[in-house]
Amino acid sequence: LYPQGQLLAKSWSSLFQGQSGATLRGPIYSFNGRNILTDPIWPRQLAWHGSTPRGGHARRWDCQGWRSSGPGEGMATPLGKGRLLAGQRHNCSEA
Repeated sequence: LYPQGQLLAKSWSSLFQGQSGATLRGPIYSFNGRNILTDPIWPRQLAWHGSTPRGGHARRWDCQGWRSSGPGEGMATPLGKGRLLAGQRHNCSEA
C-alpha cells in the first residue's frame, strides 16, 4: 500500500490480521495533508472504524447517530499497534 508514494504496509490483509508486516511504515496523512503521527493537533492517533476484529459491523460501537450531548462509544485502534481492527471502545466525543 503506497499512499503519497510511501509504503504504509506490506499488504492490505496485514493491516487487519496482524501479520509480521502489519506495523505501519511511514507517515499517515489527514485529508488536509497533516502527518497525524507527529502533528500535535492529533494527540490520540486513533483509527476510528466501528468494526469487530473480523471486520464486521460493531453495531453498538460505531458512533453512528452520536450527538455531542450523548454518551456513545465507538471502536478505534491506536495506529502504532499493528492490527488495525483490534480496537477498543472509546468515547465518541474524544478528538
